[in-house]
Amino acid sequence: MAEHIFHLKANWPGLRNDVGEIQAGNLLTKISIPPEMDGPGVGTNPDEMLLGAAATCYIITLAAMMERSGLEKESLVMESDGIVDVTNGIFTYKKIIHRPTITLKADATDKDIALAHRLAQKAETSCMISRAVQGNVEIELQATVETGLK
Repeated sequence: MAEHIFHLKANWPGLRNDVGEIQAGNLLTKISIPPEMDGPGVGTNPDEMLLGAAATCYIITLAAMMERSGLEKESLVMESDGIVDVTNGIFTYKKIIHRPTITLKADATDKDIALAHRLAQKAETSCMISRAVQGNVEIELQATVETGLK
């Protein structure tokens, strides 16, 4: 069994509405509570970071699956939304919605298009972050597969 250990250092110098910082590998950023939650909105926040972790894990997993399958693409782009519910003052990360758009080569076959749809679904269940939050945060996938211009 192989284990990979990732290390993060955090510094929080003040109280609730202060600004801190985190450093992990190539990541170095300021952190604070977002303005939507009455914070200063400096740098990033845990809500964006969870969304970023889920989105980057998904898109990298999908790209790797496409490569292993020999499925050529022109582009792979995605937008994602994180939805946080606030009920009775309790914040709950409720849902993440991924909207990948896979643009295949202009000569892609119907079989290629079907494979792209299958891989888009499979990548969501294979992504390490999706598996980590499974049962706590709903993940919704709205994939689009298209072909480039001929």
